Amino acid sequence: MRLALFPAAAWRALAVAGVVFAAPAAPLAADAFTAQQKAGVEKIVHDYLLANPEVIREAIDELKKREEAAELAMREKAVNDLGDKIGNSANQAVVGNPDGDVTLVEFFDYNCGYCKQSLASVQKLIEGDPKLRVVLKDFPILGPDSVETAHVATAARLQLSREKFWEFHKKLLSTRGHIGKAQALAAAKEVGADMDRLEKDANSAETQAALKDVATQAEQLKFDGTPSWVIGKEAVVGGLPYAQLKAKIDNLRKCGKTAC
Repeated sequence: MRLALFPAAAWRALAVAGVVFAAPAAPLAADAFTAQQKAGVEKIVHDYLLANPEVIREAIDELKKREEAAELAMREKAVNDLGDKIGNSANQAVVGNPDGDVTLVEFFDYNCGYCKQSLASVQKLIEGDPKLRVVLKDFPILGPDSVETAHVATAARLQLSREKFWEFHKKLLSTRGHIGKAQALAAAKEVGADMDRLEKDANSAETQAALKDVATQAEQLKFDGTPSWVIGKEAVVGGLPYAQLKAKIDNLRKCGKTAC
């Protein structure tokens, strides 16, 4: 516990116990106290926390706020460092308006339950906002089937038009149950993909490089789950409801930030 934040009541109690010293300019080392003073401090702290257990919760809440603030700052720096690579890379799919004034980037996994839930929100945003540009980045983190699916999806992106890929993406992501290579190939076939080319492209060096590029970006952004989003300078991990996504997009247009 930092001395500067030690409760005033506890300071008074320490004084009564005979542990009295001037406010230090720097934290005191443990050997600055005698054995008797150390015992007095420990007892006062022990008794104070037992009498005021809410202090522990307050400290935990404060620590959580500081950690979240540090994480947000770290991700914002990563967004700045990555710059145009996040929203304008050859290794991504673009749906919605390719020339839109706001870009929403989603890192997703086809086997992610929250990504499946988010599909309806993304689709609603695109349908209701003709100026929205959406970038989809395959980030397969949920096992070998997700990786194989991402290979097929990346190969599909290489040959399908933007509209056809969006149809493929919606079809595959809305598939019930676990998704693997078989389901991805079936979805690609349904939208008219060249299956011979698809099989070849799925195992190509270009596909491997594309997925590695996305994984590298995700690592820099400290994304450890899906869906993860980049909106303006903000990077967020976790499912976001439609209203929250829309508010961030609206704010970005209004004041250049996701929160005005």
